Amino acid sequence: MAEHVLVIGSGGREHALAWKLAQSPHVQKVLVAPGNAGTADCGKICNSAVSVSNHSILAQFCKDHNVGLVVVGPEVPLAAGIVDDLTAAGVPCFGPSAKAAQLEASKSFSKSFMDRHGIPTARWSSFTDPQEACRYIRGADFPALVVKASGLAAGKGVIVAKDKDEACQAVLDIMKDKTFGTAGDTVVVEELLEGEEVSCLCFSDGSTVAAMPPAQDHKRLLDGDQGPNTGGMGAYCPTPQVSEEMLQQIRTTVLQKTVDGMKEDGIPYVGVLYAGLMLTDQGPKVLEFNCRFGDPECQVLLPLLKSDLYEVLKNTLESKLASDPPLWLDDSAAVTVVMASEGYPGVYKKGVEITGLSQLTEMGLQVFHAGTALKEGGGVVTSGGRVLTVTAVRPTLESALHSANQGVAAVGFPNAVYRRDIGHRAIAYLTRTRGLTYKDSGVDIAAGNKLVDIIKPLAKATSRSGCSADLGGFAGLFDLKAAGFVDPILVSGTDGVGTKLKIAQDCNVHNTLGQDLVAMCVNDVLAQGAEPLFFLDYFSCGHLDVGVASSVIGGIVEGCQMAGCALLGGETAEMPGVYGAGEYDLAGFCVGAVERGSLLPRLGDIQEGDLLIGVASSGVHSNGFSLVRKILERAGLQYSSPAPFGSPGQTMGETLLTPTKIYSRLLQPILRSGTVKAYAHITGGGLLENIPRVLPKELAVDLDATRWRIPSVFSWLQKEGGLSEEEMARTFNCGLGAVLVVGKQDAQRVLRQLQAQEEAWIVGSLMHKLPGGEAVVVRNLLDSLKAGPNPSPDTSVLQNGASHADSSSRKRTKVAVLISGTGTNLQALIEQTKKPSSSAEIVVVISNRPGVLGLKRASMAGIQTRVVDHKLYGSRAEFDSTIDRVLEEFGVEVVCLAGFMRILTGNFVRKWNGKLLNIHPSLLPSFKGVNAQKQALQAGARVSGCTVHFVAEEVDAGAIIAQEAVPVLTNDTEESLSERIREAEHRAFPSALELVSSGAVRLGEDGRLLWSQSA
Repeated sequence: MAEHVLVIGSGGREHALAWKLAQSPHVQKVLVAPGNAGTADCGKICNSAVSVSNHSILAQFCKDHNVGLVVVGPEVPLAAGIVDDLTAAGVPCFGPSAKAAQLEASKSFSKSFMDRHGIPTARWSSFTDPQEACRYIRGADFPALVVKASGLAAGKGVIVAKDKDEACQAVLDIMKDKTFGTAGDTVVVEELLEGEEVSCLCFSDGSTVAAMPPAQDHKRLLDGDQGPNTGGMGAYCPTPQVSEEMLQQIRTTVLQKTVDGMKEDGIPYVGVLYAGLMLTDQGPKVLEFNCRFGDPECQVLLPLLKSDLYEVLKNTLESKLASDPPLWLDDSAAVTVVMASEGYPGVYKKGVEITGLSQLTEMGLQVFHAGTALKEGGGVVTSGGRVLTVTAVRPTLESALHSANQGVAAVGFPNAVYRRDIGHRAIAYLTRTRGLTYKDSGVDIAAGNKLVDIIKPLAKATSRSGCSADLGGFAGLFDLKAAGFVDPILVSGTDGVGTKLKIAQDCNVHNTLGQDLVAMCVNDVLAQGAEPLFFLDYFSCGHLDVGVASSVIGGIVEGCQMAGCALLGGETAEMPGVYGAGEYDLAGFCVGAVERGSLLPRLGDIQEGDLLIGVASSGVHSNGFSLVRKILERAGLQYSSPAPFGSPGQTMGETLLTPTKIYSRLLQPILRSGTVKAYAHITGGGLLENIPRVLPKELAVDLDATRWRIPSVFSWLQKEGGLSEEEMARTFNCGLGAVLVVGKQDAQRVLRQLQAQEEAWIVGSLMHKLPGGEAVVVRNLLDSLKAGPNPSPDTSVLQNGASHADSSSRKRTKVAVLISGTGTNLQALIEQTKKPSSSAEIVVVISNRPGVLGLKRASMAGIQTRVVDHKLYGSRAEFDSTIDRVLEEFGVEVVCLAGFMRILTGNFVRKWNGKLLNIHPSLLPSFKGVNAQKQALQAGARVSGCTVHFVAEEVDAGAIIAQEAVPVLTNDTEESLSERIREAEHRAFPSALELVSSGAVRLGEDGRLLWSQSA
């Protein structure tokens, strides 16, 4: 559902933020408070008069106006705690907390932090006595000529003196004459650094940094860097003076080190981090930190952002930057020129009329308003010092500056002050004479290195037992023993994604292909019963677009995480002349392992009468796309055309790019149980050619297409292409991504396990194959395709006695989740209940602590939240009764405790008996209570795990619903064991919730489980 977004601020930066957010299809309206003339009733954007200083009023305004995200532009509200207060009120807000904003709000705090964490900066000292400051200036053995007001001074609290006398006068002006008010109660005096000054910004989610292209602003008022200091008279991006190697150094030694240091100090930094740097002979050194986008840097950065800004901000808040980093335009430069009022930065006149703005759009330029207001009767007038910026994006820096200057000249603004030489240092740098490089031949080593730097932390996030997933070596290592294998057989698979690539390239959507690639390989390896261990990728192209490649590989990382395997390595091949513009190819390689006694298929056990269980596909998956594209061409449709099938509002391209399902986490526990005799991945060759690959030659397959739901895309393809029944069955999966062979006695149990997480059906059986007979018979396929999707497949009894109740007819049970912190199990429950096949719906998330990450997770998922702070209640009973009232308000039927750190009273537990679920990090009844992992290690247990159980009055004593075992490795620590158990919890808790909410299991009056006969 499209969101309302509120941007706080009134300058050019805030106009740029609103402009970029309005381009997102996820955003319905952008409110700007207080805004300016440029943000007043402009398409999706409009101004709001709501008070931004009273955070309680602002929070209520957001709730009343369905504001799903607040984005804070300037630093003052951040330092005042706007993020803390709105988040506590359940309103998602982008930006750092008040404590984290001290990096900008207190120069003294910032400099002490840098010294403490070894971040390169100028030598310095802070003072509250002006005389001591002057003695320091005169006695320092380095030029101590930079004087800063320690507090916030609207970006103007820095004086760079020519000599010691001027520096001392600056101290007196700031501390005695209060030039910058209370911001100057403390001053910082620091060393004057020499070199090129640049701005390096990044998005930070508290752990991962995603660096933006480096920019450079121009503080002096006049050309040639003459005149007084200002808030900034223009900027350009990127800065060619910052090489890829230097940017990597900045990313590592400044940006990442800062975020790591803040996390270590217990002040996680989430938002935009701005590092003002001096490129000295000793390397980059930090001049200052800002806790938000710079102005005017924002006006050149956002036009170069290829990604959806709303998605980037959400990924930052949800700690997803490692797997989905923002993408930037390659081979483009942006220049913005500030137009200021005559007299700025001193006294200036307001109300001067501005004309000619409409011409700039025709020139392909963007105007970002700052100090502007609407004139009564129409028109725009000046209302501030920096009035507006004119931004141009062009292939080169020179052409961008030329276009921006042309735009400025077209604006009718009497006596406007502006510079004509923005980017002059960069242009001088670019026009140096140089020899040929490898890049001139079409191979960009720097781009390749940049890609590696981007994907290293992504790959690291896929580490698992047996492998650390550190990229950079000549080969990758995997320790089978550390992964818990005793007598393993290695299983390998390789595949690509076929001409689905062409659709992704034509649609410029690249982030879903990675899941396709991993799925095609991992699902094949599963056919031998193997656990996927590690994955390798091959990405080849004619010209390396780092944004595209990182998007593809980011998708591969997500796929590996879904599959539970490590991204151990890969190859990126840039081959000029081999591929056309924008083209690339992909290949994937997966290696898995299976214990010798668990190898599939078990051909000797498969017999006539065994049943076939089909697991739902997500659509076409990754096979048959050459035929799909031909049918599209015949139908006269484009990828941008509305899809005549699938979800409303989707285009053909979006629907066809639905990623292939990865079945490893779903199927591994079932395959390990020994109840499955064979598994077939329905890949190229469709239903007809894949199932026989895992069967004895004397058996044939009897499928009935009325028994599963066939997605509408297949009905459309058959109709538009005039495809025969055989062509459909031989080319496409027709709605079944995987088929399992099981004995009759195990079919219902396996089916229940599958349906707890995915759509699945008993779709047929095995029969004796007649001489010369077909290996696979698919009955009723053409009729089912013509009839369209069947929401309730036939549940009548098969001839062999099997029956199947379709999961789509189940009533959705209203669920509440109680949390106290980050809510990682909450996230697993959210993802499960978002599936169409789920029997549960989370209607409210309740926390006993305000401002925790779990509340953010719920809000971003569109789930109602409530805070019931236990500190505000005089007794446990009073606290519990408030929780109870909230549950009744939402009509809750089942309650999940997901990291809820309060002991509930006996009255509460008795009232919710049989409806209250908890998860414990051990295989109960062993190791009850706290420190379960530590208990397991001390006891020398070889197996631990997790248990989902009904809550009873006695701790960890309720009836057990589901368990998952986790082997204890010889080198396990409490931390490593806990991490693997957490992964198991994320699977077990959703499965147990499905069993309870679907009615498959309930608590009997005697405290024991009762299984439904129809489940």
